[in-house]
This record gives sequence, structure tokens and C-alpha cells, in this order.
Amino acid sequence: MADKELFKVRSKFVEKVSKSMISQLLDDLLEDRVLNDGEVESVLEDNPTKAEKARCLIDTVRKKGIRASQKLIDHIKTRDETMHSELFPDSQDQPAPPTQRTWSNRLIPVSDSERTKKMNDPDIYKVSEKSLKSRVALLITNRNFTDEDLTRRGAEKDEENMLSLLRSLQYEVVKHNDLTAKEIEGALRQFITHPKLKETDSVFVVIMSHGKRGLVLGVDHRQDKPDEFPVDKIYKYLGPQKCSALMDKPKVIIIQACRGALEGAAIVSDSAKPSVVSDEASHRPPSPKGGIVEDSIRYVHKEKDCISLLSSTPDTVSYRREDLGSFLIQYIVEVFNTYSHQDDIDELFRKVMQRFEDFPDDTKRQMPTKDRCTLTKRFYLFPGH
Repeated sequence: MADKELFKVRSKFVEKVSKSMISQLLDDLLEDRVLNDGEVESVLEDNPTKAEKARCLIDTVRKKGIRASQKLIDHIKTRDETMHSELFPDSQDQPAPPTQRTWSNRLIPVSDSERTKKMNDPDIYKVSEKSLKSRVALLITNRNFTDEDLTRRGAEKDEENMLSLLRSLQYEVVKHNDLTAKEIEGALRQFITHPKLKETDSVFVVIMSHGKRGLVLGVDHRQDKPDEFPVDKIYKYLGPQKCSALMDKPKVIIIQACRGALEGAAIVSDSAKPSVVSDEASHRPPSPKGGIVEDSIRYVHKEKDCISLLSSTPDTVSYRREDLGSFLIQYIVEVFNTYSHQDDIDELFRKVMQRFEDFPDDTKRQMPTKDRCTLTKRFYLFPGH
């Protein structure tokens, strides 16, 4: 029985739980309606020490019975798996019952122990308390086009979702709406002068519009007079030649735009044999003769520490619901809320792609693509701190 399990671990819980985790658990239990506002307030205000707060929390929940106690145990596991395994070692040997995956509607914070471990790992991009407070992101949303037939209904929902997600990850969001191709370039040029870039640990650049392969469309686009912004320019502006402040820092680029007019579905037979296509061999220039010497200049990679998620494979369309927004942005929010406390950005993008394996319309297919990934370490977002 869960209430009896809590009673057994009471003293160890009081000893190990941190003050910040007590607050997080109270938030969880308030959202679950296990505790009410008055009970949460009582735990925090009527108990001056951390130990007294912990005793009050566990005793209040334990006395509410088995269901409430199990909720607390589950939240302890979500918040700090290491602490959960120390408190309830017997449960680690029992396989968890199969459950349908549920998506969190808010960010799950990283546990204190995981945060400390990852921040000290040399194979992980450095993130500090100072850099977390200096995060900045660029968000461009094109909804209303000069040609009204191109209006992207539902784009306002995408903007709302991305704005909420980025802000909850502590990014100050520089937001623009309905830009021409020239104005998109101007927004990027202005963004790389942002004073926070010197201290930030990373940036997000999110552009949502219509598109073609390698291009994002500006709002003045017409068939007879294209208004197109090359995606390649994003990498040039974020690179070391134009923005040295972002050197060796992760640059996350998300493009929600079609990359062509073809549908992403194909009808296949179980007996079909795959054809093999070989690319032409690449030819590299010979290495310069002589030794390597140091001079007054130094060479850096002109494109490094980037990772991009494009909404579809080359030449194919992306889908959007007029009431809920694009599927890509919906799935990014779900995955980031549920898994960013434990997974790095590369794994988060893989999970987003995995969501598209069960697309809601059997006749349509869309597969996002990770592109130009030059991350040399793992990048974690550290939500909740």
C-alpha cells in the first residue's frame, strides 16, 4: 500500500528532499488536486525549516490515503529518479505496467541531481546560472500575405505555442510578424547584435511561413514576382564571421514551411524491391604541403554547433490545422514539455520525428528532417532552473 510505503521512508525523505523539490512536489499535488491552496500554503508558511516542511508534506499526503500517496511517489520519481530509487529500491525490480504515453501540458523540471551531474560533464555544452538568464531566441511568423489566398490560418496558434515554450525555457523572445524576405534578413542582421548573445549558452531561431526547397517565402510573394529568403543565409548570419558571440554555442534552427509541392506519401507493395542509387564520388583538393605553423590569425569552422529541424523532407509539403496550428509545432511542444528534463536536443528532435509515424490522416504523410547537425557535444535545455 502506497500510504504504508510513505510511512516507511518518512525519515529518509525528510533527510534527502531539497527545499526546491518540496515546492515542485507541492505544485504537482496542487495541479492533481491532491492538495488544495490552503494545504500548500500551510506546508510552506507554517513550517520554518526544510525538515518541518518535508514532514508536513509527507504526513498530509499519507493521511489522504492510497491514491494520494501513490501520486506523491510518482511525482518523486518524475522529479528525481535517483532519490526515488533510494527511497523505494524494491520498486525498481518490478516492471512498470504498460501504459499509454501521455504528453505533459507544461515543462517537467530537471531534478537537482541530474542538473548538477550534467552541468559538470565535459561532453555536454556548458550551461550556467548566468547563461540561463541570458538566453535569447528569434521567432518570425508569417501569417498574412499580400496574396490573401496564401493566408496561413492557424499560424497564430503556432506563434502562441512557440512563444510559450521558448519563454518557459527562459529564452527572451525577439518576435516578428509578416515579414518580406528582405525584412527577414534584416531581422537576422539585427538579432546577431543582441547584447545577450555574449552571455547566452544557446539561441533558437524559429521561422514559420510558406516555403520551397531551400527557401522561405516573404509575405509579398506572388507567382510572377517571387519574394524568397534563402535558408542558407541563416547559417551565415549565425556563423563566426558575422556573429563571433555565438562561437562554440548551440544554435537551434526550426523551420516550419513546405519544401516543395509534392505529397510525402507513397503507395508500396510488400513485394517491391528497393532500388540502389549511388552518389558520385566526392573529390577533395589535396592537402597543402609543408607543416602547420601558427600565425597571427586563426581558422575556425565557418559552420559548427548547429542543429536544424525542418518540417518535411525535400520537395514535400507540410500540414497544418486551421484550429490547432501545424503538426510540427504541436509535436515539438508536446515532446519538449514531456522529455526535455532528461533528453538532449538531438534526442528531442528524434522523438518529434517519431510522432509523425502515427499521423492522424492515413492518406497524408509528413516526415520532419534533422539537417546540418554540427553539434560536437550534447545540448540539454535544463527546464525549470
